[in-house]
Amino acid sequence: MNVKRSLLFIIVLCLTLFFHSSAQAGEKNKPEIKSVSAILIDGKSGQVLYEKNSRKKMYPASITKIATAIYAIENGDLEDRVKVSKNAAQTEGSSVYLEAGESVPLKRLLQGLLMNSGNDAGTAIAEHVSGSVKQFADDLNAFIAEHAGVHDTHFVNPHGLFDKNHYTTSADMARITEYAMKNKTFRALFSEKQTSWHGQTWDTTLKNHHRMLTGEIPYKGITGGKTGFVDESKHTLVTTATRGSLNLIAVIMKADSKKMMYSDTKTLLDEGFHNYETQELKKGEAFTDQNGTSHELKNPLYVTKKKGEALSENVDSDGILNIKGEDGRLLQALQIAEPFSAEISSGTDAVQGPPQSKGGLYLFVFGLIGLLTASYAVKRMRQL
Repeated sequence: MNVKRSLLFIIVLCLTLFFHSSAQAGEKNKPEIKSVSAILIDGKSGQVLYEKNSRKKMYPASITKIATAIYAIENGDLEDRVKVSKNAAQTEGSSVYLEAGESVPLKRLLQGLLMNSGNDAGTAIAEHVSGSVKQFADDLNAFIAEHAGVHDTHFVNPHGLFDKNHYTTSADMARITEYAMKNKTFRALFSEKQTSWHGQTWDTTLKNHHRMLTGEIPYKGITGGKTGFVDESKHTLVTTATRGSLNLIAVIMKADSKKMMYSDTKTLLDEGFHNYETQELKKGEAFTDQNGTSHELKNPLYVTKKKGEALSENVDSDGILNIKGEDGRLLQALQIAEPFSAEISSGTDAVQGPPQSKGGLYLFVFGLIGLLTASYAVKRMRQL
């Protein structure tokens, strides 16, 4: 009986050590992020390179203004002169000190919104573009759902002042920023470090609050950013950066301090730039399905992979081009043909998704092997 117990103990111990060491090996390579929520994506491929609580609904504070800006750019005329209302001028919080009745070009208000985080500018923009703050919020929510594909976000104002019904996720903010960065005008405004401001009662030089963008915290390749803070959200930060083939977007939510949010952002960007590269599959590039039929890409397809990693491609029976890494993990999937075995429903569009990890599958397989091994050992012990 002692032999049987000893054998069982050894088997259980070996399995425990195996799974523990496997889990540690996977965890030790991940960046250590102290903020409550964070995500890193590549803006070209849309692939998620790191995430922590990225689907957790949280208060965004002033990073809301990224969504406000892209909506106003695409639905307003930048040359319009906006008459500032009393309601806008009295908006609390950070400000560009607008006066009721003052007339300001929409483009200037956007600069005040993004660079100096002017809440009064946000209200003035909302009232001009949609007629009221409430209508603007409704319009904005519909816009980001349609164009950025976000579904865990609900905004009730254009500036991010606290409201329990004003929330988003770091994943959604990454997607909103990814969409916004495709707009040339937005990119130009988002990257501005300073500009002169000549208001009715305030003459000054606006300086961007994002310290990595201005160079106060040096980091190569920063192309834009937006800070945020209210007591309920703590510190939030969105940062874009480009080096080589990568266009990274890092989002930090609920950092305890400015030091933490910048440190976490640097850690995320380092993770991306040190370990990944993005490869372009060009428009017109052909891929052969299982029947020997060739299908060409109608648009470029970007794939973010580990540096030096070889890719494999196949077109499956559903007409989906699957791009995989060396370890078999799915990096991109794109519909390029009709399914071979069934008619495709009308109006089906190409579907491009983020990378999917097969870690869960591997864990299941190893777990199954472990259970079978234990079962066999128990059976053998019964025979002793």
